[in-house]
Amino acid sequence: MLNVRSTSGGPTRFAPGTLDRPHIGKSLLLGAALLFSMTPAQAEYLLHAGDTIEISVARLPELKQRVPVQLDGTISFPLLGSVTVAKLSPAEVQAKVQAMLATKVFRQRTSDGRENSVTIEPDEVTANVVEYRPIYVNGDVSKPGEETYRPSMTVRQAVALAGGYDVVRLRMNNPILESADLKGEYESLWTEYAKEQAHVWRLKKELGQQTALDERSLLDVPISRSMAQEIVKVETENLKARQTDQQAERTFLQRGIAEADEQINVLAQQQKTEEDGNQADIEELERAKELFSRGNLTTLRVTDARRAMLLSSIQKLQTTAQLLQTKRQKDDLARQIDRLDGQRRSDMLRELQESTVALSKTRFKLQSTGEKLQYTSLAKSQLARGFGNKPAITVVRNGAKGVENLVANEDFELQPGDVVEISLRDDAAVELSSQ
Repeated sequence: MLNVRSTSGGPTRFAPGTLDRPHIGKSLLLGAALLFSMTPAQAEYLLHAGDTIEISVARLPELKQRVPVQLDGTISFPLLGSVTVAKLSPAEVQAKVQAMLATKVFRQRTSDGRENSVTIEPDEVTANVVEYRPIYVNGDVSKPGEETYRPSMTVRQAVALAGGYDVVRLRMNNPILESADLKGEYESLWTEYAKEQAHVWRLKKELGQQTALDERSLLDVPISRSMAQEIVKVETENLKARQTDQQAERTFLQRGIAEADEQINVLAQQQKTEEDGNQADIEELERAKELFSRGNLTTLRVTDARRAMLLSSIQKLQTTAQLLQTKRQKDDLARQIDRLDGQRRSDMLRELQESTVALSKTRFKLQSTGEKLQYTSLAKSQLARGFGNKPAITVVRNGAKGVENLVANEDFELQPGDVVEISLRDDAAVELSSQ
């Protein structure tokens, strides 16, 4: 029993042998012919520049080669030279190549160095299209551009490869994805703003400047409370650590100055004592010389007196040198304290200036990103109703009659080189894109 779908939706059943009746058989044949006549015939594809053909000969694998169709519509192949294939169907190209190679004799070199003459038979030659010209998808899709063509490719498949429909490709990216990205960037900028604001506050406090900000004001930012508290905590601990480090370095230098003062006092007393001793040695030497001149003292005694005088003089000079060196060390420590305060203040002022500039830049970025976020939110709400629209699809094809604009649907079968134009924009989208 044969089932045929009726116009009412249910199957119409025919008893066995019914189709043998002449009038019913003719009616079915006429209906089938009418049905097939309503389906447009698919035109056979004709090759163009950009397609690639693979030619091979069964017994001669060394002749297998892929040859592209050049801009002048020809291919180049050994034994054939240039062959025009443009505007021929794949079957016609196959027949043409078979006919041309069938008249050729190929000399094949064997592994032992001999040459064999091989006559090519037509049925041994194949010429197939292995790569087609790409197609192009443009308009309201996420990723417009070039796509690799596959046989029997439809508009639906091409749109899927292009990332799907996208209503707002004309002036901006997808507002849903763009809004999510901008929200992340907006929150990140607020975190950066809070960090820079706390950094400025800490530098001003460290410089001793009166600042209107306090820790409570620093927490008044649109980020999570825990993150804001952590930022303030880090800067507060950093302030304490830097102040402690500065005080420790100052205390170390001041201790060095105090020790230098004590050493200077000791050396000054030592210097006075050595000066007195040296003066006594000089006087003793003079008396020894006088007694020696009278003959009352030996030369050895004079020599000892001179040696004692020289030794005391050397000690006096060493003490004087050590005293001067200690005074210089004290002066150096005092200058280091002055430089410590001056250099530290200079560094903090420069850091404060850089941080203030960074804070200002972040404020401008926040304002700009906030405006973009507001715009994309508006776009998303205005274009939400446009996602349900059916796409308007136009296929631009360079056919035998020239460039044609074909109205198509998603199941339209494409050919290599086609350009697919997609339009989804409704009135709201057009109005938004013109703003």
